[in-house]
Amino acid sequence: MTREKFERLVAEALDGLPLKFREKMANIAVTVESWPSHEDLESVGLDPEEDALYGLYHGVPLPEREFNYGNTLPDRIVLYQDVIEEDAENEEDAKAIAQETVVHEVGHYFGLSDEEMEEWEAGGWRE
Repeated sequence: MTREKFERLVAEALDGLPLKFREKMANIAVTVESWPSHEDLESVGLDPEEDALYGLYHGVPLPEREFNYGNTLPDRIVLYQDVIEEDAENEEDAKAIAQETVVHEVGHYFGLSDEEMEEWEAGGWRE
């Protein structure tokens, strides 16, 4: 699919987040790239030759920010289009993977634990 269409899928996934979460998101950029760098893969403990990475959060999670946090570049969430499309069976599957990845990376932004992240990914984030 085209980059433009994929970016629309990502925007729809962000728009699908509950308002209570969207309202708390500030100074964060969500972008699309083709593939993660070797450095990005290694930064999360993945083998560049073996593992796939659908998305990555770059930044300081909200709960870890101190009172003097500010005047910084935006945090970033990156989705890797070619990785998602390579693993997807079809366009609907790519959409589902992209949505799940957005939810997962937004969870990192909010500083969710692995247990909380699993609940989010199971659909609890919609509540």
